[in-house]
Amino acid sequence: KRVVIAGSGPLLLAVAAYLREHGANVLLIAEQASRSRLIKFGLALLNEKAKRRHVLELKRRLRGVKYVSGCWPVEAHGDQKLTSVTLQHGNKRWQVECDYLACGFHLLSNLELAELLGCEIVNSAVSVDEFQQTSVPHVYAAGETTGIGGLELSLIEGEIAGLATANKRDEAQKLFSVRKKQQGFARILNETFALRNELRDLVTSDTIVCRCEDVNFERLKAHGSWRAAKLQTRCGMGPCQGRVCGPAVEFLFGWQPESVRPPAFPVRVESLMSHR
Repeated sequence: KRVVIAGSGPLLLAVAAYLREHGANVLLIAEQASRSRLIKFGLALLNEKAKRRHVLELKRRLRGVKYVSGCWPVEAHGDQKLTSVTLQHGNKRWQVECDYLACGFHLLSNLELAELLGCEIVNSAVSVDEFQQTSVPHVYAAGETTGIGGLELSLIEGEIAGLATANKRDEAQKLFSVRKKQQGFARILNETFALRNELRDLVTSDTIVCRCEDVNFERLKAHGSWRAAKLQTRCGMGPCQGRVCGPAVEFLFGWQPESVRPPAFPVRVESLMSHR
């Protein structure tokens, strides 16, 4: 099958390599980040031996696959099934015939459990002190909940949190410099792949924003908050409980989620009954 991969973030390369090794014909990787930002990111990799080696290996596995920076999908075409996509690069637009479009715009922190516990959230991440403790006593957070930063940062945060909970704070402090280095890389990562403002212009009045409840952009823009939109349109009240449309309305309107209700994930009644 012919596949176009588009969006933002290093995982585009990993997905492309995986698909190619499983028989896909990867036509193109479209990265929305600009060339200048990617160059800055590449320079940061010079100080990260393991990450640099991983990226070089992915590039080797993707030899011959076109990689276009500053490029993003504008439209998907087809009747009942996808036949082509329109891509934009600067002022140029062109159409690529394909069977699939794999599209993902970077990663997001999952904050539901932390919010249910009452932890303070700052800039879409759980706020923690130097020992990874949240605003709630005896509750620690590490990894993607504190912000997207990669495997190495998650591991070192988890180690610091573990040592802190075991009352080994002196040992935990010895790891602060390692964490600081990884946090610096995380900042560059998120700056590099931050979504460009032009992506907001892709939305039309009939663009579906909430897929679960078939709510389009035209119905949403009449409201001033996600709560108001939920009451009038049921946006975010379907099976995904806002996990897909939530980040979309935050990007499009600046709306913030106002509440999280248990269960964090839908559970089958028979699963609950089996644990009586």
